[in-house]
Amino acid sequence: MNIYDISEKAGVSIATVSRVLNGNSRVSEKTRQRILAIMEETGYQPNIFARGLGLNTMNTVGILCADSSDAVLASAVYHIEQELHKYQYDALLCCTGYDVGVKEKYLGLLLSKRVDALILAGSNFVESDAEKNQYIIDAAKEVPVIILNGYLDAPNVYCALCDDADIMQQVTERFLKKTDRILYLYRSLSYSGRKKAEGMKRAFAAAGQELKPENVVLYNGAIDETKQMLLERYEQGARWDVILTSDDELAVGAYKFSRAAGLKVPEELQIVGYNNSKPSICCEPEISSVDNHLEYSSQNAVSMLMRVLSGEQVPSRITVSGDIIVRGTTVDL
Repeated sequence: MNIYDISEKAGVSIATVSRVLNGNSRVSEKTRQRILAIMEETGYQPNIFARGLGLNTMNTVGILCADSSDAVLASAVYHIEQELHKYQYDALLCCTGYDVGVKEKYLGLLLSKRVDALILAGSNFVESDAEKNQYIIDAAKEVPVIILNGYLDAPNVYCALCDDADIMQQVTERFLKKTDRILYLYRSLSYSGRKKAEGMKRAFAAAGQELKPENVVLYNGAIDETKQMLLERYEQGARWDVILTSDDELAVGAYKFSRAAGLKVPEELQIVGYNNSKPSICCEPEISSVDNHLEYSSQNAVSMLMRVLSGEQVPSRITVSGDIIVRGTTVDL
């Protein structure tokens, strides 16, 4: 028996049950008594170490991150922790890697530590296979779950993210005015990676142009490996006027490829990264990139969580728009 079951039996939202557990006055006495009666009838015992009937919380949030050595994910965790501290909440961090089974194991570990909520930092937690997301949906029956940079439609799951599909469509449409020889290079089938690919495909469809399958390349390599992969394709006859990437490290790999192939940037090849992270300004010329406002989304994630924990009605998704940061690797943006 969990908070989700109580809400189902009482015919109210999870937020209403949460208000009762928190002692929030914004619940009618009749509804409060009905919920308390169902709790007594079912033997439901709220976590005495977490948010309960008039009790204090542990003021601790569990954070899951796939890879803390990833500069973008590390930045997200930093911003989340800083924001949590403003609300006097501590954080427990687990670095899970990318295997779903390991993610599920660490999520269970954090729940066993009786955290007040969970924040999943990164779009890689939302799988394209719905069954692989079930452990997140189950966890949300126990505590609120916040997903940063991904979206999962489920009760007690809240998401803060950038509209990756929209901004990638905008970028692609600008280049399509001049050329359709555009390569999209992305690292994973994460929610964000899929949405960026979707945005590019929408742009081609809107322009009535064909996006060739060989111009959407899934490749998870380091910078020099990316350079070598592109160089091999180039030597086999592949040609592009534009390379769009799902992150700035891939864009740096694309830039190193251009140097190895003797291509002038941006005259002969234009390159756009994503995340507007530090690698984008480590080349000369500096790399144009999409700013997905990660810090702002991280702040939104924590703000949503605080409102949920206080029993407020909160939208399931808060989306921000990306911005194109034009630097020296493009002329058509």
